[in-house]
Amino acid sequence: MRRLLQAAAAAAVAMGVCAQALAQDYPNRSISLIVPYPPGGGVDAMGRVVAEKLSVALGQQVVVDNRAGGSALVGTRALVKSPADGYTLFLGHTGSLAINPNLYANAGFDPRKDFAPIGLIASMPVVLLAHPSFPAKTIGEVVAIAKQAGANLNIGTPPAGTGGYLTAELFKSVTGVDATIIPFKGTAQLTNDLLGNHVPIAFGVLPPALGNLQAGTLRAIAVLGPTRLSLLPDVPTANESGLPGFESVLHYGLLAPAGTPQPIIERLNSALRALVGSEEVKQRIVAEGGEPLTSTPEEYAKDIDSEETKWGTLVRRLNLKVE
Repeated sequence: MRRLLQAAAAAAVAMGVCAQALAQDYPNRSISLIVPYPPGGGVDAMGRVVAEKLSVALGQQVVVDNRAGGSALVGTRALVKSPADGYTLFLGHTGSLAINPNLYANAGFDPRKDFAPIGLIASMPVVLLAHPSFPAKTIGEVVAIAKQAGANLNIGTPPAGTGGYLTAELFKSVTGVDATIIPFKGTAQLTNDLLGNHVPIAFGVLPPALGNLQAGTLRAIAVLGPTRLSLLPDVPTANESGLPGFESVLHYGLLAPAGTPQPIIERLNSALRALVGSEEVKQRIVAEGGEPLTSTPEEYAKDIDSEETKWGTLVRRLNLKVE
């Protein structure tokens, strides 16, 4: 027994030495950052900010790999199957980590076991968007229009499994309106159909729509966060405009596959916290409609647990399920 214990201790020491050596040499080649959505959306925008600055911090190129498909399931599963060596990272999001495991019967991963959290990056509220011709100016007026006889209101959203989609489901549940949710494959298609007035309103994050909002070709009705956005100072929160307590705020963070050596996680967390804490990146996140966040890996793990519990409870309460 003594020999077994000695051997186990020696093995543990050897593994620790190997992990330290690996971390000291890390990174020595390019890193892939999986973004589980198409280019042009809110998650992609956040991923590109992180990839650009992390490349500088680590001295190796961080390449964005858009693995869209299956409402983020394709990209999420790809990370789970990747080597735990720090060379494949993942731009995590409320939709992929908290909503999908509850919405899909066979998501194929456990958000608490299959990932190594690195750190939080930002939060971003969902926004209720509209074509300029849509008559409602407040979210209360949207509810009133939707409740009119024969209204047949269509609501556009990003794919099922995203925060925008679940927000639309929550909107129907909270208000009791009879509306049709139309989930699009990506935010680019959603924005185009909103511009063309094929759908009159949509729930989504700000980045894909910001240019059109500034040009006046789209209009924001309400911000679904606790406070107004500095980018949209004249757009009220839902709480201010007829739907008290109606909030939907999404979280973004960086992860690696479970089993990634702790020294590499710590190296990445240190670089991530420095870049998110820099004035330039703070301003870029705010310019995208977000709020910068930093955390330790442990704090991000607690956030994932909290978000999964919150959104999972909502999915079950609304009795939503996708096979």
